[in-house]
Amino acid sequence: MATQDKRLSAPLVRENGKLRAATWEEALARAAQGFSGVVRQHGAQSFGLFSCSKTTNEMNFLAQKFARAVVGSNNIDSCNRT
Repeated sequence: MATQDKRLSAPLVRENGKLRAATWEEALARAAQGFSGVVRQHGAQSFGLFSCSKTTNEMNFLAQKFARAVVGSNNIDSCNRT
């Protein structure tokens, strides 16, 4: 439930094998570093994105635009065809 006391209120990052609370800026920067590191090491086509049919068309459009224009990958899929 969203009102439970155990719900996360901040992103967590792993440091020296342990999770710790971080700012959103730090968590997003780490995610971006991870994506760019994989692309730099293995190429843009090593990146893939899967989006959900339950989200809006606009969000799916933004997801595919991110994958194609920012990352440079055409590896995009969703469950929209079911």
